[in-house]
Amino acid sequence: MAAEDLELSAALVPDAAGRQPVLAARDLHKAYGRVVAMDGADFDLYPGEILGVIGDNGAGKSSMIAALAGAVRPDSGEIWLAGEQVRFANPMEARAKGIETVFQTLAMAPALTIVDNLFLGREYRKPGFRGRWLRALDRGRMRAEARKHLSELGLATIQNIDQVVETLSGGQRQGVAVARACAFGSRVIILDEPTAALGVKESRKVLDLILDVRRRGISVVLISHNMPHVFEIADRVHIHRLGRRIAQVRPDQISMSDAVAIMTGAMPPPTDDDQGRT
Repeated sequence: MAAEDLELSAALVPDAAGRQPVLAARDLHKAYGRVVAMDGADFDLYPGEILGVIGDNGAGKSSMIAALAGAVRPDSGEIWLAGEQVRFANPMEARAKGIETVFQTLAMAPALTIVDNLFLGREYRKPGFRGRWLRALDRGRMRAEARKHLSELGLATIQNIDQVVETLSGGQRQGVAVARACAFGSRVIILDEPTAALGVKESRKVLDLILDVRRRGISVVLISHNMPHVFEIADRVHIHRLGRRIAQVRPDQISMSDAVAIMTGAMPPPTDDDQGRT
């Protein structure tokens, strides 16, 4: 490793157990003309944890997440995955490294079926000659896997997994996008407002699924304005304001009202954010 890489990796902060972040960012900057989306943003996600990310509208949360997921190229700064500095040119490169993201826009193909959307870009091929040379799809296997993942999420209202996505309700589309991320994320799953369009029962299923994903050792980033959801399942909370992280806190050491006050600037952030890594 080069001397410059050693210097940069030394900036990565281990948690109380001595583990290095599975995904980290340092000093990210991004501007769109005179509009500053990221102004020295830092980020740390540790192995097997759920990290809540909160911030007011326009705080730059989505821009930071888009940079971590390969959808936005920061003007400057570093991104680290499992101790290796990375530069993603697009979301496909991030997916190839095990980072799955559900954006607020869901990034789905409305004219394709539920099954096609779940396996878009990673379709199963039939074994042997038909799959290798004729590129024939193994639709039976994909349909079975799709039904399994949707059932795990409790989306009982979807009766026909061969229907096109544009015929689904907003909540059903959200559920399909979450199921896709949880099915294929191997290192990190990033969920941007995953329960925004869901009912109470479906939201509960999503939260249970996030907890199940953590039990499998996969780290989860939960960006949400639903403070009760964040404080219920997050191990740590990243508070974002004016394009940067201003605090890291633990839900069991701070109240929701204080977290909101820090987020909006009504209360100064903790002077020692080490509590976010304990």
